Amino acid sequence: MRFLPVLFSLFVTAGFSAVPPELAAALTTFRAEAPKGWSFTQTTSAQGESTVERCDAAKPEFDRWSLVEKNGRPPTADETREYGEMRSRRSRGGTAPNLSDQFDLGTLEKWGDSGGFATYRCRLKPSEKGDATARYLRATLIVHRATNTLASVKLASISSFSPTFAVNIDEMQTVMTYHPPAAGVPILPQTVKTRVRGRAFWFKSLDAEMIVTFSDYVRARRQ
Repeated sequence: MRFLPVLFSLFVTAGFSAVPPELAAALTTFRAEAPKGWSFTQTTSAQGESTVERCDAAKPEFDRWSLVEKNGRPPTADETREYGEMRSRRSRGGTAPNLSDQFDLGTLEKWGDSGGFATYRCRLKPSEKGDATARYLRATLIVHRATNTLASVKLASISSFSPTFAVNIDEMQTVMTYHPPAAGVPILPQTVKTRVRGRAFWFKSLDAEMIVTFSDYVRARRQ
């Protein structure tokens, strides 16, 4: 089976033949989420509320997540139960689409190069049939030249748009940042920040902001 890594390497090279080598290399190691085998703490703040969760990669898939804090305090028994039910539903929902598959590399443009970082911009492909949002978004990819990894990915709207009837989005933006790899440590998510400005049925505000921070990474040891 030793030939499989060679075939994969050839596939990557062929697939990104028109893409700058530094970005092609960065995309081969990019994962929007934390890599398998790493435990971490996830802190989410949105609309005046916060949650702290822990993912223990050493545990079985459906038992990995636990609620540590809710709004700065230990969770109640009901909150812990509801959290477990919510996580169970998410696990049964299947795997999320691979974000890097949505980058339309045929539309790639270089936007900057300074301080050891190269910046590229491209369109997004629809994530699924009926996706009415992707064409209004652009991806900005910042490559850390020293490690050939993505330092950040920004998805931002270029104009107002209406994804569904009676919903108008004035602004939509998500920015994901990553820790560069170090000795024995892969690229790791650092923060995800999202912002939405819009209205539904012309009077209901959809304005919202959220920040997710990842910390306390530990390589898991299987139990």
